[in-house]
Amino acid sequence: MKWIYSKIRALIFWIFFIFSVSGVIIAFCFTQNQNTIWKIRRLWAKTQKPILSYKIELVGEFDEEAQMIIMNHQSALDIIALESIYPKNLCWIAKKELGEIPVFKIAIKKPKLLCIDRKNPRDLVRVLKDAKERLEAGRILAIFPEGTRSKNEKMLKFQSGAKILSEKLNLKVQPVLIVDSAKILDTKNFSARSGVLKLIPLPLVDLNDENWLENTRKTMQERLEQERA
Repeated sequence: MKWIYSKIRALIFWIFFIFSVSGVIIAFCFTQNQNTIWKIRRLWAKTQKPILSYKIELVGEFDEEAQMIIMNHQSALDIIALESIYPKNLCWIAKKELGEIPVFKIAIKKPKLLCIDRKNPRDLVRVLKDAKERLEAGRILAIFPEGTRSKNEKMLKFQSGAKILSEKLNLKVQPVLIVDSAKILDTKNFSARSGVLKLIPLPLVDLNDENWLENTRKTMQERLEQERA
């Protein structure tokens, strides 16, 4: 019975999600102001909460000095949750393929989010230029270094994009651990359940450590296992 209920809840959520995203895209068409667009995004993210009946538990604080946040990734809920709670305008960095999906083109272009072609090393020059522009406008870069959603309890290997961006632009980076978001919204198995999503901002990383990216992944994995225990 619980299995059927989780499927029904997922269906209701995704129907609402599609219609609400459509509404956001229409709203985007009436403004060029990035602060207004950010408020629309934030409001949209908050409206997803009652549909999923989930709550956010923030353990720690987002560092005001952070210029980029890196997170583990299991579910579409990761983006929704961060959009609803993060105190500054996030500039998400996504793979190029997402920007090629018609429904996402405006949703990515209007808020000036970044898409990167991971198969083309030369595209990095453009991304660095655009990322610097976003930072100068007061935006915070947000990236999932795994590159895609992890489908099990182990984090995937962190890709080099976050490391290159942070070192080239001399950024202050804060990891944010997201604890098992797929238990609330599981895209793979098409299920949705109510629950509490725990977000854990960790201390800024030390970029002087040449292995900081891999060491950060290990730290996040260890903390994730502690939370599960």
